[in-house]
Amino acid sequence: MNAVSTLPDDLDDALEASLGRFPAAELTRSVQTLIRQYREGFDRSVPALSSEVAVAAYAGYRMPATYSAVRAALRQVALFAPGFAPRTQVDVGGGTGSALWAASAVWPTLRTVTVLEQSPSAIAFGQRLAGHAPAAAVREARWQRAFVDRSTPAPVADLVTMSYVLGELSPAVQEDVVGSLASETARAAGMLVIVEPGTPAGYARIAAARQLLTKSGLHLVAPCPHDGQCPIRPDQDWCHFAVRLSRTALHRRIKDGTLSFEDEKFSYIAASARPWPRAESRILRHPLKRKGLVTLRLCTAEDGLADRAVSKRQGETYREARDVVWGDAWPPPANESPSPAGQEGDSSTIS
Repeated sequence: MNAVSTLPDDLDDALEASLGRFPAAELTRSVQTLIRQYREGFDRSVPALSSEVAVAAYAGYRMPATYSAVRAALRQVALFAPGFAPRTQVDVGGGTGSALWAASAVWPTLRTVTVLEQSPSAIAFGQRLAGHAPAAAVREARWQRAFVDRSTPAPVADLVTMSYVLGELSPAVQEDVVGSLASETARAAGMLVIVEPGTPAGYARIAAARQLLTKSGLHLVAPCPHDGQCPIRPDQDWCHFAVRLSRTALHRRIKDGTLSFEDEKFSYIAASARPWPRAESRILRHPLKRKGLVTLRLCTAEDGLADRAVSKRQGETYREARDVVWGDAWPPPANESPSPAGQEGDSSTIS
């Protein structure tokens, strides 16, 4: 696991101040309700963020993890699409704005951002946080009330993001929404990034989205090294990543936790209207490192799932293998050192 991810200072300070408006015990109770919903499934007939305290609890409980996971995924996209410099973003089901902050951290080129969110309380909370951002694209973002369903306004932007949303939709609506986003991404010649929890169910949703994206003619950018059928069988395994993030004192208190960190597991898929260079393969397990030998479990374009042994005799290749971690591209891209998502405070590994 690489360096621990932290929220930007401006977001951290704004979040702490906003949460301070509510009694800690009330936030903790609301967090426990949210945890049950995430474990047992959401009642789709009841908005998840229906009150101010529910929104505050959600932000305190989920924003650090969501921001860290989305930023780690977007950094992988930026690594393999180095010429991609989006000026516009639409975040679908944006909640309190985690993906807005994450995208701005990865691409300072962003100028115009729209957040689509159904909860007025979440919009108000997110706007308050965004007002503290140093980036004008975040401060001046347009927040639009919209339900993520078949009637969702078709987003047209260089970058479209949707994180931790599909699990709140019925399977039929999931398919319609992903299909619509894929069509608009193709039409706008843009990039679409979808992030879900790193659970078997979350990966199943990403795998279904992956099929729709490739059928729509989009090219996968990350994490997959190919557009062909995924070699991982959902009944046996799932592809997911993890980012380690720091917990503040308030974060620990409302989650009733004691550790100073937590690991957020996530699955994601990124697709573009144009092809970009891709990883030759992706490391799917912690590298097995013995004296003079590193064994890598890989997802490859040619051989599907494959094991590769790298010995000390291979010199520089062996030194690179000693440095890579679960989830890295292999071999490391020439324009980046190993573990790119682990730099500047991020850690991204499949786990």
